[in-house]
Amino acid sequence: MTTTASQLSQSLGTEVAREFSEALERIEHCLRQLDEMQVWWRPDEQLNSIANLLLHLGGNVRQWIVAGIGGAEDVRERPDEFSSRGPQAKQSLFQRLQDTVSEAQAALCQVTPEDLLRVRRIQEFDVTGIQAIIECVAHFRGHTQEIVHMTRRQLGDAYEFAFVPKTPEQGA
Repeated sequence: MTTTASQLSQSLGTEVAREFSEALERIEHCLRQLDEMQVWWRPDEQLNSIANLLLHLGGNVRQWIVAGIGGAEDVRERPDEFSSRGPQAKQSLFQRLQDTVSEAQAALCQVTPEDLLRVRRIQEFDVTGIQAIIECVAHFRGHTQEIVHMTRRQLGDAYEFAFVPKTPEQGA
């Protein structure tokens, strides 16, 4: 069986959409364990809170995927993502991020081979669709892990792991 360029682009879009969903599950797992004050906690005034990271992830996905790949208008206000000090409820912040990721997933499910290869300008960088997708996924996963770390730092031994290996195959 020969795979067409169209099948490959659709497969890539599907896998990236899945990657975003898995990362959102990790973020939600952390948010369930934190109260509103912990979501806005900063380890240092110069560092971001989890809430700021949620705002930042939404802005980045909107700019790189929804606008950059999907063609929507780029309306990002990046400085606001970091300057916000709340109060915004964690559920509201997470819902906004989920909605943005859903828009990105819809754009990714429509991606064509031409979309993947076309060079476009995002955040003053000239990138192909493939580059934009890889950059955005890596960025999203990096900040997801940062959220996990910040959650563990605040909760210590009370942190509940999303996955605990139980068999040798799983790494127990």
